[in-house]
Amino acid sequence: MSGSLGSLSQGDKEDCSSSTTIHSTTSDDRFQARAFLKVASFPEVLTCESFDVKLCLCSLILKDLMLLDTELRKEKHVMFIQIFKIYLTDFHRKKKITDGLLKKILLNQENDFGELQKQLDSRLQNTEMSGGHNSEFQTLEDIERKEREYSEHVIDNMEAFWKQTDKAQQDFLDQSKCSSAKATKIMMDLTEKMIAVESLLSESQDLQAMDIQERLFNWELMVKMIDSLKSSIPEECKGRLNTVSNILDHLTVKNNLSVRQKEELLTDLHKAFWEQLAHYSNECMQQSKDLILKRLECRAKKKEEFRRRQEDEQESLLNKTFLSEDVHNFLKAYHELMEKHWQAQWDLEEEDDCESAEAVADLYKELYSKASHALAELVTELFLQTLPVVTSLSVRECELLKEEWQENLVPQLEKWENHRQRRWKLFQEQLLQEKELWITEYALSAVMQKHLSEKQEKIIQGVVSRLGCLSDESVSYILQKHRLLLCSVLRRLTFRRVGMAALARMRLSRKKSSLQELREQHTLQKGSSLCQDEDQWQLQKAVESHIREEEEKLEEETQETNLEFHQQLVTEIQEALQFLQQHMEQVIGQTLLQYARGEAERKSSDDGQNFKEKLVESAVESVYGTSNNISRLVQNYYQQLGKITEGYEGKKLQHLKSLQAERNERIRLKSKEKELALKEKHTKGLLNVSSTVHQRVVLQQNKILARFEQQQQIRLESLKQKLLGLHHLGTELENQLREAEQDFVRELAVLTRVPLTLKKKLSKRSKPAGEKANSKRQTIQSPEPAEKDEYIQEPHGKTSGLCREKSQSSHEGETELRKNSKMLKKKGSSGLICMNGKAEESGICNELWTNKLIVISSPNEKRPPPPKSNSI
Repeated sequence: MSGSLGSLSQGDKEDCSSSTTIHSTTSDDRFQARAFLKVASFPEVLTCESFDVKLCLCSLILKDLMLLDTELRKEKHVMFIQIFKIYLTDFHRKKKITDGLLKKILLNQENDFGELQKQLDSRLQNTEMSGGHNSEFQTLEDIERKEREYSEHVIDNMEAFWKQTDKAQQDFLDQSKCSSAKATKIMMDLTEKMIAVESLLSESQDLQAMDIQERLFNWELMVKMIDSLKSSIPEECKGRLNTVSNILDHLTVKNNLSVRQKEELLTDLHKAFWEQLAHYSNECMQQSKDLILKRLECRAKKKEEFRRRQEDEQESLLNKTFLSEDVHNFLKAYHELMEKHWQAQWDLEEEDDCESAEAVADLYKELYSKASHALAELVTELFLQTLPVVTSLSVRECELLKEEWQENLVPQLEKWENHRQRRWKLFQEQLLQEKELWITEYALSAVMQKHLSEKQEKIIQGVVSRLGCLSDESVSYILQKHRLLLCSVLRRLTFRRVGMAALARMRLSRKKSSLQELREQHTLQKGSSLCQDEDQWQLQKAVESHIREEEEKLEEETQETNLEFHQQLVTEIQEALQFLQQHMEQVIGQTLLQYARGEAERKSSDDGQNFKEKLVESAVESVYGTSNNISRLVQNYYQQLGKITEGYEGKKLQHLKSLQAERNERIRLKSKEKELALKEKHTKGLLNVSSTVHQRVVLQQNKILARFEQQQQIRLESLKQKLLGLHHLGTELENQLREAEQDFVRELAVLTRVPLTLKKKLSKRSKPAGEKANSKRQTIQSPEPAEKDEYIQEPHGKTSGLCREKSQSSHEGETELRKNSKMLKKKGSSGLICMNGKAEESGICNELWTNKLIVISSPNEKRPPPPKSNSI
């Protein structure tokens, strides 16, 4: 029996436990290296002659998760290309890019994504080939290695994908030559749409992962049903033969049979029956294999038809024209189509799995019927043909013996049926416990991901708030980009967590199965024998104690396994977050660079360049300025700049000293409060001697971490105050320099009698950081008619004195000055003050100084009073 019915008897497996023993940890040391059959679909599990059900089913779950991950990744790639195509088509419709450029960008993007997929496929193929010398069998160690490497490859592919999308967006914006504001808006729109894509994929992934877990429980129920049928056949046949043996033993006691005759009869009966049963079982196994093979071929054809039909539907949807305002409608329609295709394939496989299990169950029911009928014929032949010849019993007496056998068989069959029902109930209870455990693990994982997401959001918001100089649009783009990458990372880690849960279940499957079998046998024995003697009672107590010991060992091994996988998951989370940090550093750097460029452009446009050029040109041509007057004006201006700079340096040094003193005082106060709190804990007995070593270590760790966090918080607050103070001083310095420049320009205009009107603007920098206000700036307008022009009157005495000096110039000097100024104008005075788009005050002063030295021959010349007209 053990040779020919290995597939039927669960007790004949080399690694199964007996009714009173269970495998220890040392006996399973090489469990991870044990090879088991590699299956590609559930029906193949039903035809395996020797297999470990848990390992095969969990490997199929990992395969389904990998397939789901691949489908969602392809969907994300297609969605991005289509969204990108919609925006490109919108630009093409507005004549901002040519048709050739549109096709080129799309072709490059599809080729780049295709290359990424080829690289991933190549790496996954190398992973599949490494370590797997036998294509029919695999080990748990190989599966864990492949899952780990697969996760690494997918993370790398995800990183390359986002880099490629950023590069594609930047190339498109560069070639379209749109403005910075328009580019920022487009990138924000694309990021927003991809966040919507990740949200759809994440929701779909959670639902389908739950379906995959539910499928595992359904598979286990179907496999248990087949396994129950397989095990019931030899068990009941053994019981029928034992009933015959009891009747022959009774005949031997009555001296109707000798012991030798009884042994010969039983041996012939067992041999004939087991030969027929082996024949029927082999026939049943072969029919099962043929049946499953045909069903798998039929399934493959249906899946191929589904695939072609689904590709046609996808192509039809992708060929439709969508506008930029219809992006959300496209995403919804395409995702619903993908879910529809996935559900159709899922329903096909589920239906085929159920039908295959029912077909195999029918074959084993037929085998049970054949075995019972064959045994009944053999027993009938024994009682009605053999016994009347061997013994002195009559045919009627032998018929009565056969009827007695049948009567004794009825309670045995009822007992076996009750045992089977109780085993089925115990199995369902165990499955329900595993479901509850899985739901709890899923909830804990969701909490962990929520905590991780909130922590990352808090970090990026802190980084952005410390920058403090970006616009609302730039801050929104950075937060959106971070949210997008974080969603992608968390979705990948969710896959990895589910895969690790399946791996942990595979690693613990042998001990769980053995322990469950021991519990079932102990429960059945306890329920079958109500009246027990002392020996039986002691034996049951010993078995219960042994079960408790094994439960403790299993619990300990479960915790160790979960801790190992948790540490591995934490390591992968850190690596994924490092990728996220690096990518966000690049995004923030690019945003800051765009902000700096925009500020430079704004400053160059707001500096009143035209006004200064016209003022210098008019001042050079003016006959009212002398060398001494302008020299005095320039010297006063430089002196004022020196005072402003010295004041800024002094205030800066004073600010830094006050901050350092304040930080030292805060550290001293915090340390003092910490010492008082520690003394209070000692007085309350929180750190008494009775505390365990672990508690004291945890308290010490918490104390060190709290102190470190406190010092970091103090340091961060000090840096914030330092940054705000320096920013305030810088703003004040900038305002003072601007006011000094405006005073200088105003005095120069009054000195040279230039009739130009200054327009005041409000500066944003005069307000504290973070507030929006306009700075007071002065730019030049074109000269208005004479009746609208006004002189700029300066109330200070210095300016009035300068004006009086200018009014004392002689009429003779005016003619020469006008001649020289005209000659100087012909030589050119362009490009006097513009340097890199910014005006330099010293350049104005030097140019005026130089020109006036050339123009004015005598600083003490008498000049006529200025003309009454406002026009030059």
